[in-house]
Amino acid sequence: MINPVFETQRLQLSPVLEEELDVLHKIFIDPYVRRYLCDDEDWSLQQVEEMLSESQKLFNEKNFGLWLIRTRDNEEIIGMTGLWYFFEEEQPQLVYALLPQATKKGYATEAAARILECCFDELGYQYLVASCDRPNLESRRVAERIGMKEVEERIVNGNPLTFFKVERSKT
Repeated sequence: MINPVFETQRLQLSPVLEEELDVLHKIFIDPYVRRYLCDDEDWSLQQVEEMLSESQKLFNEKNFGLWLIRTRDNEEIIGMTGLWYFFEEEQPQLVYALLPQATKKGYATEAAARILECCFDELGYQYLVASCDRPNLESRRVAERIGMKEVEERIVNGNPLTFFKVERSKT
């Protein structure tokens, strides 16, 4: 089993714990976050609790799930990242979301790059996929900064989504 707590230059990523349910819920209901991540729906505490339960199960069985993103200097929780199953894909996709006050500082790229590294180096994946709503330019830029390339567009639940993929280098 891998150690699920990761540190980067400025961040600490740690699996979301049961007692952090309210924190995770606050992230998902933040208007900035939910605009794209939740199709602008206001998720109930129960919906987020079910997601947290699934995340803990995934960590126990597969060594991944959802991580809270904290700044290392003051341990402020600024968002979440992780690997999650979407759209009947056989492999989990990269997911990330920052609270608005933490955007435009490179944090999402730093966290996503660490999860990508985990996928290849610790979980042994050969590729990683991410998707975002087509108008979500910030999310697109994060995917591109970590080496992902746009591979397709699909309409999912009436929303145009852009899919990105990066393959493990053959070195």
